[in-house]
Amino acid sequence: QVQLVESGGGSVQAGGSLTLSCAASYSRTCMGWFRQAPGEERNWVATIYVDGRTLSADSVKGRFTTSRDSAKNTVYLQMNSLKPEDTAMYFCAAAASTSSYDCLRRRASSGMTYWGKGTLVTISS
Repeated sequence: QVQLVESGGGSVQAGGSLTLSCAASYSRTCMGWFRQAPGEERNWVATIYVDGRTLSADSVKGRFTTSRDSAKNTVYLQMNSLKPEDTAMYFCAAAASTSSYDCLRRRASSGMTYWGKGTLVTISS
């Protein structure tokens, strides 16, 4: 069982930055970030494969950057130019995948196996 623990959430003003971290108890090749705003479905934000290849949702492209430190089993989500619509609970997810082609297309929640409990991000205008 892989345990994922997110951290780094908080409250910032629009235009600000936050960096989320996700520490995994065991390494998994495919890691992702999802977010869920109140009353809405959980949506995909970004995915990163073990080789460093990433893919991001259009809504965050150019503002959010995903990276991973394999030695620390940790994935990061650097969020810049934050907007009020970025307010949500952010979840880290993981799955075993044998290719970047497969991993980077896991954009549905059902495509990920392990989940963290989330960290709250609140952006004020």
